[in-house]
Amino acid sequence: MPAATVSGPSPDFLSHFDVMDDPRQTAKIVYPLNEIFLLVVCAVISGAQDWVSIALYGRKKLDLLRRFLPFEDATPSHDQLGILFSRLDMDQFQRCFVNWVADLHGPLEGVVAIDGKTLRRSFDTGSNKAAIHMVSAWACEQKLVLGQRKVADKSNEITAIPELLELLTIKGAIVTIDAMGCHRKICQQIMDQEADYVIGLKGNQGRLREDVELFFDEHSERGIGESFIKQSQTVDAGHGRIETRSYTVCSDTGWLEERHHWPGLKAVVMVQSKREIKGDVKTVRQFYIASLNREPEEMATFIRNHWQIENNLHWVMDVTFRQDECRIRTGDAAANFATIKHAAVNLLRRDPGKMSIPQKRHSAAWDDDYMYKIITQ
Repeated sequence: MPAATVSGPSPDFLSHFDVMDDPRQTAKIVYPLNEIFLLVVCAVISGAQDWVSIALYGRKKLDLLRRFLPFEDATPSHDQLGILFSRLDMDQFQRCFVNWVADLHGPLEGVVAIDGKTLRRSFDTGSNKAAIHMVSAWACEQKLVLGQRKVADKSNEITAIPELLELLTIKGAIVTIDAMGCHRKICQQIMDQEADYVIGLKGNQGRLREDVELFFDEHSERGIGESFIKQSQTVDAGHGRIETRSYTVCSDTGWLEERHHWPGLKAVVMVQSKREIKGDVKTVRQFYIASLNREPEEMATFIRNHWQIENNLHWVMDVTFRQDECRIRTGDAAANFATIKHAAVNLLRRDPGKMSIPQKRHSAAWDDDYMYKIITQ
């Protein structure tokens, strides 16, 4: 059957992947990489979860796909898709993704939240392969996934975070990480990349956390450091719950610098959360270090915004994209498929409509004109 005439331009985002190396033998390439990338992104947006359903989407939506690219030989089988994505260079694929997103957002402002997530069903018992863990960066102001990095086997987030940061242009941003990222080298790298940090503080830094906690205890009990302290408080109530959060910021960090020589340290923060439910009261304290000294209200915003990566990315991946149910796991296919899903999230979030992500996915699956709009915007 002759190919239909292509009536529209090739989507702009595909051009950022033109530099990808094709792992297939040149003489055996039937389906160009850009056509395959377009097929997989459109299928994932429409709800496809595996190579079989993606291949089926290609057969059913060939006329739509040909509005963008020729697809002279139609679309590949599920086996061809699985083999290709298992062999694609994962690092190169992620760099192409980062370069695409960088063109979308321009200079970053506000919080860039970094956090890790395990793809729970990416394990392979037969080959004794553990589930992979991905570290992602989320731009809170722009509502975009900035990039991702697979944690190397027998490693952890401490090695993956610097590799992810190195991919990103974060000048002017405020990088937030939980306590796993509380390391001198990571803080120094953030400063070297002309950004600031607000990072959780737990026992992994030993005496640093103990000293910060002791200071706030002495301030609370005896008013020590009062001239360097600023505080604010928020109260949320609803559904029988009352939650009070107190934010205390101390800008006197000279004594910590002398003891710990922490790069760029300008302030320490304590967040005390008191939650009351039906008369049961629980109080939790959390501590942070920061390379900038701002009013407590601003610090509270930075800390709260960090959790966008949980609510707007990890939750969406789990609930809407069913990432934890995905059994794609051969070679680097799981990491590459995660990158495809992040691309789908970014494309959907760029649409200015008021529909939710699930509603946009349904609309794109049912309405070819809406899918065309999503892909070409």
